[in-house]
Amino acid sequence: MVTVVTTTISKGRPVSRLPVEVTSFVGRRREVAEVRRVLGAARVVTLTGVGGVGKSRLALRVAAEARPAFRDGVFLVELAGLESPQLLPRALVSALEIRDQSARPPMDTLIERLLDQQILVVLDNCEHLLDECALVAQTMVRSIAGLRILATSRQALGIAGEQVLTVPTLSLPEPDPSGPRAGSVSTHPDAVRLFADRAMAVLPGFTVTESNREVIERICRHLDGIPLGIELAAVRLRSLSIEQLMARLDNRFQLLTAGKRTAMPRQQTLRALIDWSHSLCTEKEQLLWARASVFAGGLDLEAAEAVCSGDGIDRDEVIDLVAGLIDKSVLVRDDRSPAVPTVRYRLLETIRQYGRERLAAMGQEAALRRRHRDYFRGLAAGYRANVFGPSLVTWSARLRAHHANLRRALEYCFADPQEAPTGLAMAADLFHQWAAGAYLGEGCEWLDRGLAAAPEPDEVYARALWSRAWLAIIQADVDSAETMLREAGAIGARLGDESVQAYAALCSGMIRMYRGDPEPAVTCYERAGALHRAVGDHMGLALSLVWTCLARSLRGDSARALSAGERCIALCDTHGERWVRSYAHMALGVESCRHGDTRRAAAYAKESLRFQRTIDDLLGVRFNMEVLVWIAASEGRHERAAVLLGALRTVRRMIDVMPLEYVYVLRHYDDSEARIREALDEAKFEEAVRRGSRLSYDEALAYALEEHASRAGRTASAQPLTRREMEIARLVARGMSNKEIAATLVIAQRTAEGHVEHILTKLGFTSRTQIAVWVTDQER
Repeated sequence: MVTVVTTTISKGRPVSRLPVEVTSFVGRRREVAEVRRVLGAARVVTLTGVGGVGKSRLALRVAAEARPAFRDGVFLVELAGLESPQLLPRALVSALEIRDQSARPPMDTLIERLLDQQILVVLDNCEHLLDECALVAQTMVRSIAGLRILATSRQALGIAGEQVLTVPTLSLPEPDPSGPRAGSVSTHPDAVRLFADRAMAVLPGFTVTESNREVIERICRHLDGIPLGIELAAVRLRSLSIEQLMARLDNRFQLLTAGKRTAMPRQQTLRALIDWSHSLCTEKEQLLWARASVFAGGLDLEAAEAVCSGDGIDRDEVIDLVAGLIDKSVLVRDDRSPAVPTVRYRLLETIRQYGRERLAAMGQEAALRRRHRDYFRGLAAGYRANVFGPSLVTWSARLRAHHANLRRALEYCFADPQEAPTGLAMAADLFHQWAAGAYLGEGCEWLDRGLAAAPEPDEVYARALWSRAWLAIIQADVDSAETMLREAGAIGARLGDESVQAYAALCSGMIRMYRGDPEPAVTCYERAGALHRAVGDHMGLALSLVWTCLARSLRGDSARALSAGERCIALCDTHGERWVRSYAHMALGVESCRHGDTRRAAAYAKESLRFQRTIDDLLGVRFNMEVLVWIAASEGRHERAAVLLGALRTVRRMIDVMPLEYVYVLRHYDDSEARIREALDEAKFEEAVRRGSRLSYDEALAYALEEHASRAGRTASAQPLTRREMEIARLVARGMSNKEIAATLVIAQRTAEGHVEHILTKLGFTSRTQIAVWVTDQER
């Protein structure tokens, strides 16, 4: 299915694409204020400092607090898992949720889409791509007036206008000769406050007292106030007393007391601490730590079992080893992908780099990189096998969550000419993900690399050719697509591969449709359908029937158009498929509208739109809203049609490329706006359009589906939360942890936790992020 599944930079309330804080943010009030002050005056601000000092955490807190100042939102671009400098522009396009459907360089697309935006972009962990980040940042700020960049790096970017702030370690207590003092935790230096906070997380009830204050201060000074070091040390309190912890630090870090402390690089302190944390892991936990470092952007349990087991770790041991590494703060649970039904984990970048060094020292890095590639090669193949059926939505979400790993696996393949055929097969298997998601331009690049490196034109080569041609059609590069399709068809004929010939025919029909000749388009679609049926390709057959329905409708052949659409729906229903089915309903809506049955047309379009809303398929959303404009105009509901036109302006900005056959369909209905203008006077028309353009994306869809009346009629009694629960939900939306909520409301932390659990249960949610989104929607 040719679709673009996307969101875009908001034109309404500011959006936030920042991870939710899973632990409380301690201290740094002065640093936060200083960074915000400098960010208000400078276009590019870079936070530098040693590993583990908290650059990323500080940047994210500043970005969260600064969100109201940026009309179009704040976005995080995580670069730690990105190894190839060439992919930096693509990573930016993806992180900023810009759907790049064109064949242009991604930087051109990026600049064009952000030209009138007021946004803050956080570039996190730039040090390994320093030159590339500097070039991209400089290009963007020179071209986009409303852009601010907040970068984190161990080195400054070195570009004009950059303001560099060195992130200090946390404030430390001075040795106090007057003896012990306790006092409120809030009066202690930040390093002690952080230690106390993290200690309370592992030992409920822990507090700084007169008897332990001096030891805690010594521990914090010993760790030079480095946040990561303090957090790693505090977790040891599960098994050690404060005094034992201090004693072991003394033993481990003798180098810190052997000479002047000021002579020791702080990175050595951090490394020594990680060495110690590593030594406290079991041998198998150490091995899993090293092996998990081959992942980029996180992993789930299934991936860990497949890639990290064997040669000393049994598969059924992995789950317990993962739990052990979570307990030791080596692995971190990552709940930022609520659409993925499995729990994901990630390694902090400093921890991951340490693991990679250990893996290389073991001589296992090459073997693990290959095992990693093999697993994700299999995942891509599994996606292709399940692309038609009830599990497609889940598979797509899983692949989006693993995109950084898929990218790393492809990089592995194309780094070695001998592995290029595997890379080409993998890129071809991911075809629907390239065409349906945010990665169309990147998919073109992987397929181009694979086709250029392929040793011979076999079945995989031919499949990659028609896949690349389809993507070219989406990009309106018709001439290139035709050349590739001729070659793919010839290879298919020579090999006797009917599947390749079928997709070549299907794509050829799309091109003919665009060129205004539906007669030969129907011939191509029906030939494609016959071939797909012969080889048992249900997805190909369903797609052929959708396009046949559209083409026959526009030829005026209603009976055959309806037959094709209904056969497609029957096929989809047999296999539990809903995505292609929604496009069949869309095609039948076009036919019903053309035939004058606007009531049926509206029913088809709305049913299609409802499903496409659930998967964020903006291409389908746009097309169905176009159909609903035609319907409203045909029914004489001109004010509704004008409001929908206003809402469509926002949707059209979200996606500026449509499959060519849809463009042809729209040509037949491009007089709708003129008819609506004629029916309304100019003032009424403009007012209705303005009203539609002010609707948020969700409100626009509710209006298109005519859900707005029932929503407007909801009363306060429909509110599912109690007054107290709503108060707590608002604090969750502000990013507060349970402990911070408890302190704010002067209740026990366990009480706060219970309220949050009740809120999740009542709303049917699984994450705090969903609560935050819900609260924002309610207040709007």
